[in-house]
Amino acid sequence: MAAPARSDAAANQLEHLVLVELNSVRRTHGLPPLRASALLSAAAENHSRAMGRFGFFAHESRDGSPFHERVRQFYGPKDERWSVGENLLWSTAGIAAKKAIDLWMRSPGHRENILTPRWREIGLAAVSVAGAPGVFGGRDVVIVTTDFGVR
Repeated sequence: MAAPARSDAAANQLEHLVLVELNSVRRTHGLPPLRASALLSAAAENHSRAMGRFGFFAHESRDGSPFHERVRQFYGPKDERWSVGENLLWSTAGIAAKKAIDLWMRSPGHRENILTPRWREIGLAAVSVAGAPGVFGGRDVVIVTTDFGVR
């Protein structure tokens, strides 16, 4: 079974650069920048790792539960008013942050998440997986999960 390598320096750098690029796009559209959230990052990492280990690619968790239930375990509401969104991407190793953002911006749903004014925080996880199973076809991939939130 494939083993995600979360400590990979390239993946960590990709996370940082994705946040920089996302905030640049948001500023261009007159939106406030997103703050990194350790709680949302833990949710994102958990999901990227699960996808890499079990060979699936979906917003739903491996058991079929919706993404907001998974995120709630990490980023539960401080009160009754909270909201989360999620963008996913996978690629062969070496994808640039700008390319990831460009791909998301060409997809209406992903673009909407990036440009949603209410988001204040984001969790990012880029996980490198050698020989990823299932939908990844045994390729070496990087799986990126971005969880957007407000509470």
